[in-house]
Amino acid sequence: MPSQHNDPANPARRDALVKGAGLTAALALPLAGASASASAASPKPSQPQVGNTMSYITTKDGTQIYYKDWGPRDGQPVVFSHGWPLNSDSWEGQMLFLAEHGYRVIAHDRRGHGRSSQPWGGHEMNTYADDLATVIDKLDLKGASLFGFSTGGGEVARYIGRHGTKRVAKAGLISAVPPQMLKTDKNPGGLPIEVFDGIRAGERANRAQLYKDIASGPFFGFNRPGAKVSQGLIDWFYVQGMQASHKATFDCIKAFSETDFTEDLKKFDIPTLVVHGDDDQVVPIDAAGRASAKLVKNSKLVVYPGAPHGLTDTHKDKLNADLLAFLKA
Repeated sequence: MPSQHNDPANPARRDALVKGAGLTAALALPLAGASASASAASPKPSQPQVGNTMSYITTKDGTQIYYKDWGPRDGQPVVFSHGWPLNSDSWEGQMLFLAEHGYRVIAHDRRGHGRSSQPWGGHEMNTYADDLATVIDKLDLKGASLFGFSTGGGEVARYIGRHGTKRVAKAGLISAVPPQMLKTDKNPGGLPIEVFDGIRAGERANRAQLYKDIASGPFFGFNRPGAKVSQGLIDWFYVQGMQASHKATFDCIKAFSETDFTEDLKKFDIPTLVVHGDDDQVVPIDAAGRASAKLVKNSKLVVYPGAPHGLTDTHKDKLNADLLAFLKA
């Protein structure tokens, strides 16, 4: 017979529960009940969890790469590479959507970013691509579709340039940095080095403020007249950026801006989707999306009118539909 102390039907116990619940609800008000909802949805320790939601893979230099692996294990694999200074969380809108449509979706935190370990070196495109290859190889993925956003688009391009497409069926470059962001004699449409020197200066001076300024301004297009500003997206960008190491985010500026992906793009021999907003203030479409589409054989360029750089969030529903259509084609 249960004791009065543990019996929820006992009046004293019931009053304590009610009071406790009221206090919990009051404390949760500033978070709109988010914490309470998360606790209610979490499985009890005694219950088995379904599926593999997060794991680590070790690269040849000992770096621990965090990755998510969602959806049915027998689903067609789709792999995502994220932008600077973010992590795999930035792809969650697409991952949830595609997993619910039967795809196995995988995204990793680039070395030095998110929950991956923070080595001093390796923050350049060749190593990024090799880390991606390690994830794909160790998971033994076959017929995968690779999607890269911004810096992640460079990672996907360099992966194909270095490792080929034996494990890849399709690719997507979303607001991506290739062929090259930096203005050079061979790339007159790029951005001058002073732009990237300015970002580096901001990193050294106060990278926390830099990330807030980027997110509240050009990244999501919140600096445009009439823009509907989302403080949530600004905070989400900031939180992801501050999870990364200072060294990784600083070095990555050179990697995403100065790397020339022209020869990598010429090695693409699979269907490729190129998505870019024509109001991208971070990676201008003419020197990026449109130029990449001209270099990649069998590519399809989809331009989002008025879309900013961070269209994975601002145009999430449209992008999700376009990715699904591309995968099914």
